[in-house]
Amino acid sequence: MLKTLVVDDSPTIRRMVMASLREVCPGGFVEAASGLDAIEQLALGPVALIILDLNMPDMHGLEVLNFVRSHQKYRDIPVVVLTTRNDAASRGAVLDGGASLYVTKPFVPQALAGDVRALLGNQTAPGHGGPSHGDHV
Repeated sequence: MLKTLVVDDSPTIRRMVMASLREVCPGGFVEAASGLDAIEQLALGPVALIILDLNMPDMHGLEVLNFVRSHQKYRDIPVVVLTTRNDAASRGAVLDGGASLYVTKPFVPQALAGDVRALLGNQTAPGHGGPSHGDHV
């Protein structure tokens, strides 16, 4: 099974995301602490899903999203943007840039898991159901 790439400069957020998605993403996880690290991780091996922060020190998450969407090899990977930015301009830029889902922090672990489960079409995973909390494309 392919892994999920979790990209956030906060180790605490990465751990929270991985704990929240453990049952939804059975292939395990790869972590990246920056946008450049995320691109390196993509080059090292295929991933099934990317969870991506926007505000990072070396490379903005929107730049990573643009990189993913502009390369044939990565274009079809679902990207969930998980960010503190809750303004219409950021949301619009991210969704226009091709993100699959936009979720704001702080996030509810069960809601994130449900949104990702729906995004991946994993209807057989435990705990399926409940309202969606992110903006789907």
